[in-house]
Amino acid sequence: MRISAYCYTNQGGRDHNEDSVRCSAQEGTFVLADGLGGHGSGEVASALAADVLFEGCSAHPDPDGLAELFQKANEAVMEGQKVHGQEEMKTTAVALSLAGDLAVWGHVGDSRLYRFTAGTLTQETRDHSVTYMKYLGGEISYMDVYHDDDRSSLLRALGKLPCKPEAGRARLRPGDAFLLCSDGLWEYVYQEEMLADLLKAETPEQWAEGMLLRHIRRTPPGNDNFSLITVFAEEEL
Repeated sequence: MRISAYCYTNQGGRDHNEDSVRCSAQEGTFVLADGLGGHGSGEVASALAADVLFEGCSAHPDPDGLAELFQKANEAVMEGQKVHGQEEMKTTAVALSLAGDLAVWGHVGDSRLYRFTAGTLTQETRDHSVTYMKYLGGEISYMDVYHDDDRSSLLRALGKLPCKPEAGRARLRPGDAFLLCSDGLWEYVYQEEMLADLLKAETPEQWAEGMLLRHIRRTPPGNDNFSLITVFAEEEL
C-alpha cells in the first residue's frame, strides 16, 4: 500500500498553539494531540503525549497494544505535572497506525478520527465529552453537538487517572482515506462537507485545503487552535 499524508496546525486566534501533530507517511504513523487550554502548559502536555504515541506507533501495535501505549502517554503527562507551573496540564490525543492491510487507531478526549472507505465517511471515534454523551443518550441531535454549551466539558483526557482510551481496527483497502483533527477544526467543518471536499481532492493536501477554506470563513475572532492530518491509502505504483 502506498501511503501519502498532509498535516497542518495553526494557533488560530490564540496567543500560542497548544496542539501537537506528528506525521510519517513512510512509517504509516500519525498522531494529533490537543492540549487543554485553561489547564496551563497545554502545549507541553500535548507534545509529551504525541511523542510517546508517535514513537510507540512505529511498532504498529494491535488495539490492545495501542491502548497500553495511551497509558504510557498518560504516565508521561502525569510525570510532567510534577514540574512547577504544569500541575494541571492535560491533553486529548488521537493516533493512527497503518501497516500492510490493517488500520489501528485509538483516542482519548474529543480529538477525532474519520475513516473513508467504500464510498462512506465515518466518524470512528466517540468524543469523551458531556455533549457527546448527551447525543448518545438521545438528549440532543448530532448537529447539536457542534453548538451545545457542554462540548468543551471533557470526561476523559491524558493527565489524570483513570486513563480510559478507546481503540479500534479495520482492514485497510486501496482508496481508503483518514482524517485526524482537533475540535478546533471539526466544530466548524461538518462531516458531509469533509466528504464533499474529499471526493473533489486528488491528494491529501487538496483535501485539507478544501476543509481549511471552509474553516477560515466561519471562525470567529479568538478562535481555538486547529489542526488536521489527512491520509490517503492507494495501490502501489
